[in-house]
Order: sequence, then structure tokens, then C-alpha cells
Amino acid sequence: MRVYVPLTLPALSEAHGAGELGPAPVEAYAVTPGLREWWGAEDEEELEYAALRQAAAASLRLLAEQYEAARRRVVVVAEAADATVSVAEGETGAGEETGPWSGDDESAVGRVRLSAAVPLTKAAAVHLDAEDAVEDVTAALGALSPALSGDEKAQRVLERADDHELLWFATQEIPALVG
Repeated sequence: MRVYVPLTLPALSEAHGAGELGPAPVEAYAVTPGLREWWGAEDEEELEYAALRQAAAASLRLLAEQYEAARRRVVVVAEAADATVSVAEGETGAGEETGPWSGDDESAVGRVRLSAAVPLTKAAAVHLDAEDAVEDVTAALGALSPALSGDEKAQRVLERADDHELLWFATQEIPALVG
């Protein structure tokens, strides 16, 4: 199953050194039944984009916990063995108050848990914010808590960060990204 693993640059560096995304359990996002219902599309490419967006939002939440990390969201796309992937409890579908900026991370649609580390050889790509996103991502980190509490002005700050498309990098470029 294709999964989207939210990280930070220091976590990507650790994964590169270890040769795997882990240790288990690993939080990730994927095209799940709840994500299909929430996104309201059947196009697989659109659904994968939705899972990537969910992972990018989770990466932002990880950045809020890592003050020393560069203010750039990171998502690694990988193929995980189906047997290691379970849909997170509480995943919801249409009509629920969830999404990239929902206050309840445990019920974010598309969220899955991997019961085993994923070898980096199974990674297909790395998505990373460009340098020009750093200012908006930094501002979003300051607005995260009020936005999750429903502050509309803070939610617009988060949306500005979300407007930045993550750049695509081949896995062979990981050493240069973390170097």
C-alpha cells in the first residue's frame, strides 16, 4: 500500500542514517475508505494528493514539537506491506469536522499506523517545502494552536502555508536534502 509518512528534516536525516522509516509503530496517511468519502472523489491521483496534504499537515504538527528543526514540511512516499498497515481508530468520513487542520489528530481521515518500519529502499519520493515557504510555515506554527481552537484568522495563516505545494525529490537526493 502506498503511504505518506510525515517527517521533519531531522527525522528524515535519522531515517536516512538508519535506512528505514521507523521504528514501528509509524504514523502515516493513505487512501483509506474514510479519505475517499471525505475527499468526495474517485480519481486515484486526486485521492493520493489528499493523503499527501493530510501528511503535510501532520508534518506541520511535528514541526511544532521540534523547535530546532528547519521550518519545512517533509513527507516521504513509500510502499508498505499491506499486512503492516492498519487504519487508525476513529477515522471518519464526510460530514465530520476533520481535515488537515482539525483539532483531533487521532481522528484525521486517511491516518494509518504501520506495525513495521519501512525500508528506505521502498520509498518512492520525498516531498519537501521550498525555501520560499519557510516564512509562511513559520507563521503557521505560531498560529497552529489558535487555529485548532477555531480562530478564523489563525486558520487563514495555516491556509497560506498549505498553499505552498511541496516539491518532489527522488530518494537518491535525500543525502543532499539532509546534508
